[in-house]
Amino acid sequence: MGSSFGRGGATQPLQDMANADCIVIQGSNMAECHPVGFQWVMEAKKRGARIIHVDPRFTRTSAVAHRHISIRGGTDVVLLGALIRYVIENDKWFHDYVVNYTNAAMIINDHFEDTEDLDGLFSGYDPETGKYDNESWGYERSHNAEEGAPSWHVECDDTLQHPRSVFQILRRHYQRYTTEMVETVCGISSEDFHYLAESICANSNRERTTCFAYALGWTQHTLGAQFIRTCAILQLLLGNVGRPGSGIMALRGHASIQGSTDIPTLFHLLPGYLPMPAVTEQNWEEYLDKISSADQKGFWQRRDAYAVSLMKAYWGENATAENNWGLDFMPRLSGAHSTYHTLQAMMRDEVDGYLVFGQNPAVAQSHGRLQRLGLSHLKWMVVRDFQEMETATFWKDSPEVKTGELKTEDIQTEVFLMPAATHVEKCGTFTQTQRMVQWRFQALHPPGDATSELQFFYELGRRIKEKIQDSDDPRDLPLKYLTWDYPVDEHGDPDADAVLKEINGYHLSGEKAGELLSNFGEMKADGSTSGGCWIYAGVYAGGVNHAAKKTPGQEQNELAMDWGWVWPANRRLLYNRASADPDGKPWSERKKYIWWDEDAGRWVGDDVPDFPPTLAPGHQPDPGAVGPAALSGNDAFIMQPDGKGWLFAPTGMVDGPLPTHYEPHESPVPNLLYHQQQSPTRLIFKSVDNLSAPNAGEPGSEVYPYLFNTYRLTEMYTSGAMTRTLPYLAELQPELFCEVSPELADQLGLEHGGWATIISPRSAIEARVLITDRIEMLTVNGKDFHQIGLPYHYGQSDAVGEVRGDSPNDLLGITLDPNVNIQASKVSACAVVAGRRPRGAERTALVKEYQRRAGLTPDTGNVRVTASEKAEAESASVVGRHNAQSVTPRGSQATPSTESHHVEGGPAGQRPQDPTKKEE
Repeated sequence: MGSSFGRGGATQPLQDMANADCIVIQGSNMAECHPVGFQWVMEAKKRGARIIHVDPRFTRTSAVAHRHISIRGGTDVVLLGALIRYVIENDKWFHDYVVNYTNAAMIINDHFEDTEDLDGLFSGYDPETGKYDNESWGYERSHNAEEGAPSWHVECDDTLQHPRSVFQILRRHYQRYTTEMVETVCGISSEDFHYLAESICANSNRERTTCFAYALGWTQHTLGAQFIRTCAILQLLLGNVGRPGSGIMALRGHASIQGSTDIPTLFHLLPGYLPMPAVTEQNWEEYLDKISSADQKGFWQRRDAYAVSLMKAYWGENATAENNWGLDFMPRLSGAHSTYHTLQAMMRDEVDGYLVFGQNPAVAQSHGRLQRLGLSHLKWMVVRDFQEMETATFWKDSPEVKTGELKTEDIQTEVFLMPAATHVEKCGTFTQTQRMVQWRFQALHPPGDATSELQFFYELGRRIKEKIQDSDDPRDLPLKYLTWDYPVDEHGDPDADAVLKEINGYHLSGEKAGELLSNFGEMKADGSTSGGCWIYAGVYAGGVNHAAKKTPGQEQNELAMDWGWVWPANRRLLYNRASADPDGKPWSERKKYIWWDEDAGRWVGDDVPDFPPTLAPGHQPDPGAVGPAALSGNDAFIMQPDGKGWLFAPTGMVDGPLPTHYEPHESPVPNLLYHQQQSPTRLIFKSVDNLSAPNAGEPGSEVYPYLFNTYRLTEMYTSGAMTRTLPYLAELQPELFCEVSPELADQLGLEHGGWATIISPRSAIEARVLITDRIEMLTVNGKDFHQIGLPYHYGQSDAVGEVRGDSPNDLLGITLDPNVNIQASKVSACAVVAGRRPRGAERTALVKEYQRRAGLTPDTGNVRVTASEKAEAESASVVGRHNAQSVTPRGSQATPSTESHHVEGGPAGQRPQDPTKKEE
């Protein structure tokens, strides 16, 4: 969403879903996985909204929807692309919104070639590296721009008729995404498709709005970021962004998944979606150029103010212009360091120690066997949790110990299990699905040696600083200079309130020295302000902890502006300038939200305008202006470098400017749209320990003829370590099961309540059989197609309660989305046979026998380019092609390679997805 809109957080509050006239839930089982937020979907239904659920399984969400539409997992771009085609070809798009608020009119330079020209590839692809050079995707420079004019001066055609306009490129790109293709590829009937298309279009206009909601059913694919992009394009075409009851609800599965990317646990980001510096950036200007362009429009142009303020929060008085504001003290990225790249390094014995907190990788991560083998290569590991679980006990009771592949006496990893406080035993903030920062009050002190994360890391840092306080080694300077002066209570716990103030930021000099910042607009690039996360500036404005506000709903209006605090600037509905027409008037009285008050000379409404408050409709900036001053009165997307919502992404997406269908990494179905079978930019890890199934039609593909989908249960939480130990929940979901259709059960001789063995190229597991109509047999490419459903919450540790079961994540391989490094864990190939799996070494032998039958090697399924010879030749001819008149806008970062690890989303033009967040 960040590449489309400028920020990657959810576009609206959960309660705004009640204002929708149609809600499409796709890639989520919202009723079961987000039950509190789902109340607003039910409220919308009471008010007359149409609810549609698109999912491979019929679930409790489906049960309360007006219609459930079953889909083959991993084919969402085909369905959404066909909806885009339907909207354009049937003239259902919102003309005034699209022309004024999107980049539909921009002209793309004449070196760009689409997948329609190159049979599934875009111009700039390098088959040797598997990466794109996106120079040819840029806008055409304005023919009337003066030399040296800012980069936002580009060629446009407001009639949208120019053949290289974004609108016409979009139209051509989705021409082959027909209703018939949806039926053939997705397994969705023509009647279901037209019901969905007509429901959305009938509820997307001046008077009515449609909302989409998604979760991990979209993100955990090799095309996960592009699934979201396709939805964003559709919503922009329909005028469904920035208006009440519209938008895309990015559902986060924990209390602070959003917070853990805002102030990140991600290796490639700093707080506020500033990029982590790399070894290639040796001075301040080089680092700033990685964030955005100095001559672009919008608020990301003020990158230096945000970055300097962060450095001052880190290094205090030691951050000066002479040392690049402390950049000289920062570690640098030399490559990829996601959890899966780190795992590869473990297997190469390049990692000595590992700190694990809030995770159970032995169960929750893809390729469980490889995860556990990696742990056995460590010298030491610290596990912080409330209880013992599979990651802490892998050395004595993992499946590999039981098969003899690992021997306890040979494992040299020293494991330190350290007790952690629960959420009720610590105070602080969490930031949830709708970007809301809420204060959590401590109910009681943790028992024994248990500590909060805040106390643990504060104490760890304090002790390390003590050890190097007399060091004169230059490498110790960053630790010596790091600010670490937090007040502590009688238990040694740092004051979380003081930390939130540091995050908010301070004035460091001048008349306001010592005062807290009121908003991010007060941040300066001269070192006179600090701020631990620029998007959170204002959370402590006026010395008030706004995150702790809890005014009851009956005492305020439905926006609930005094419940918690929402970044940025407590704006509840993002891009809300688009809720008014180009003249500043509401599109309709029914959907009135923010509008221009001519008498007051400002934007008004119940929410905080997501727009310069006094910038009038129709305003045209000075031709030489940059940053916020370059915004026009119609630039509703103020974080974008051109002020527009992006139908076409000239930068920001490493796998293409327009979403394109590729089959999942493992699929028994050929790509029926292009010769190119899989995403050519997906991140692959070739290894004898990470084998993949053959592509459709290749020898051995019949060995793994089915696809399984992983999902979560209401009664179980993440890896199950916390819930399998609770008797009441354990009783509700006592063991692992697999959902299969009656047709597949008959075909394989499976019995309801009996056992099935499921074999993938990596492992074999067993599960109880649940025969159910909730899993439909689909017709795909004229053939019967079967999917198997598997909840992933189970593991084999003797320490985690009486409820145990094989882990479905053991079946998964490791292949990643190139934008965000998230694992493709929702769809994978398998074989299914009746009965229980073998025990001990015979289990390993079964897996190897299937590998032998399929003829698997590390190269199997890992070919990058499968297009025709003509397409390959044409692709090679455009590698590195440049156009001097091309303008490639830059959002939060320069166009990333897979090494720079740009993430789809975030207010920096990025919404990161943490690859370790399987538990969402």
